[in-house]
Amino acid sequence: MPDDFTLSRRSAMRWNAPLDESHAALLLERLDVTDGTVVDLGAGWGELLIHAVDGTAARGIAVDTDEVAIERGRRAAKQRGVRVEFVEQDAAGWQGHADRALCIGASHAFGGTRQALAALGGVTDHLLYGDGCWSTEPTPAAHGIFGDEVLSLPTLLEACRDTGWRVLHLSTADQREWDDFESTARAGRLRWLLANPDDPRATETREWLDTREREYVSAYRGVLGFAYLVLVK
Repeated sequence: MPDDFTLSRRSAMRWNAPLDESHAALLLERLDVTDGTVVDLGAGWGELLIHAVDGTAARGIAVDTDEVAIERGRRAAKQRGVRVEFVEQDAAGWQGHADRALCIGASHAFGGTRQALAALGGVTDHLLYGDGCWSTEPTPAAHGIFGDEVLSLPTLLEACRDTGWRVLHLSTADQREWDDFESTARAGRLRWLLANPDDPRATETREWLDTREREYVSAYRGVLGFAYLVLVK
């Protein structure tokens, strides 16, 4: 059974992406889930997938390797009476075809953006895809954190076309969504730290929180973006 420290990691987050409720609703409207199977590859705790299938005749499959996140998702789906199966498996290793698919912030599981787009073409012909992209020319500090795999938005769209996708919908996370995402990504651990100031892990946690905050505001706030694409074949 995970302890409070482990459970605190993403406890304040709605989902692991810079995305508010109204933006999520728009994306799911564009994806147009009505029935059939919807798979979320790299689902985490599957909150967006639960939203996608809730109130429809569709069933969901959430695939991820994080057992803590999977258990959280299972509890949420059961409590809300939504048909979502959680599978503990590497996203790139999932075999099957789905009427709709989601892959949000999980391109790394496939080896990068281009590899993910190519692989996902074998899974579905209707895809909600989310990935980081540079909003402006990256600073050396931002590049040092995120590396060469992050593309500019025009280059990301070219990668979609090169792998056989057409863009039905494009939107990007705004600054408020980013600020909320980064704040909630730290908030769970901060609350744990305030409740456990004398824990042996407190010093390391405090340093982690300070580093994350500094990196965000000084290196990549307003520099790293996040694109949401509804793609079709």
